[in-house]
Amino acid sequence: MHDMNVSIFGLGYVGAVTAGCLAELGHGIIGADVQQAKVDAFNTGVSPIIEPELDGLLQTAKREGRLSATTSAAEAVANSDASIICVGTPSLESGRLNLDFVRKVSEQIAQALRESGKTHVILFRSTMLPGSTRTMVRDFFEDLRVTGQVRIYYCPEFLREGTAVKDFREPSLAVVGTHDGLEPESEEARQLLGGTPAVLAWEGAEMIKYSCNYFHALKVGFANEIGRLCKFLGEDGARVMDVVCADTRLNISKYYMKPGNPFGGSCLPKDVSALLSFARQEGISLPLLDNTLDTNHAHLDLLIKLITSKGTRKVGLLGLAFKADTDDLRGSPMVAVAETLLGRGYELRIYDPSLNLSRLIGANEAEIQRRMPHLASLLREDAREVVEGSELIIASQKCVKPEDLAAWVTAEKSVIDVNGWRELKTLPWSYEGLCW
Repeated sequence: MHDMNVSIFGLGYVGAVTAGCLAELGHGIIGADVQQAKVDAFNTGVSPIIEPELDGLLQTAKREGRLSATTSAAEAVANSDASIICVGTPSLESGRLNLDFVRKVSEQIAQALRESGKTHVILFRSTMLPGSTRTMVRDFFEDLRVTGQVRIYYCPEFLREGTAVKDFREPSLAVVGTHDGLEPESEEARQLLGGTPAVLAWEGAEMIKYSCNYFHALKVGFANEIGRLCKFLGEDGARVMDVVCADTRLNISKYYMKPGNPFGGSCLPKDVSALLSFARQEGISLPLLDNTLDTNHAHLDLLIKLITSKGTRKVGLLGLAFKADTDDLRGSPMVAVAETLLGRGYELRIYDPSLNLSRLIGANEAEIQRRMPHLASLLREDAREVVEGSELIIASQKCVKPEDLAAWVTAEKSVIDVNGWRELKTLPWSYEGLCW
């Protein structure tokens, strides 16, 4: 990998760490910041922030002649092959994102490139809401991007304060956003930021940063709600969570992290409800738990709205149980969908190979008798009858071979894919996903 000269705009947390770590890899660094004090610190090899190992990295870079800083954007661009934009994106009073610093820097870099005519690579690293990079490019760089004078990537950072240098050296996640979601035209983003990056469109890369932080916030909120409940019970919440985290197959995993079906089954809805009514009865405020069922209901409403918007009353369900390879109908979102459609006079056909009504017993049978007593008349032994007899198919389980479907599907039919069965997209019907 050839060493590059890199300008870093914004010498705050992310910028300073990025500078120190890139210098360690042998690149030449030009820092750029509007604050003279930060520029002066950099020029003497002193870190503007406190972070383990960073002082040493910057001092070494200074000693070896690979570190300088300036308040002039034009100078920084003139002396570098690539610019990494790390300026702050603070919140406005309204809670909205303030992109003024990013806009200012973008404008200055674009002007410098127009005047010099040099080719350049720009990596946006500042946290920005989805759509922001595209807006910056449209407002400042579009002509330069089209002619190939500038290549622009969005590369979110996942540095934790206190372990930022270590996190830079071994990224937990590497993401490169390109304008069309295709592989980058050149290697700079990968060379500079390391890891094995996932490549998405700019908006997807921007969304990943927010998804991670939203999830981390949810985890903290969740652990604290468990802590409040434990405290009330006289139990040690930290110990309870330690034991919960000892299960790395389900609890620290990607198992439940797939957009699709609302949650269902005989456990999750019932247990969430029970815990919620216990907390309410005892007067413990747990807003996350409060809203867990609501968000699930909202997701189910979206699915039903999607189905009813299609304008046909002949609907086929592939899969009725709450997940594949089980005959459990309790709390199944698909049963709720079927119930709603029947209530509105839709003509339903259902195929679910795991379902044998004569074998349903106990609570499972009781629930179906209560909610859909005439289920037997809707079930078909053969998936073909369901597909051929319906105009709209709701696919919640991979319970039919794609090659069989290919023989039955026609252009007049449409399908809603609930759980990400992507082969359905290749068939000649009109395809829509629930979350994609």
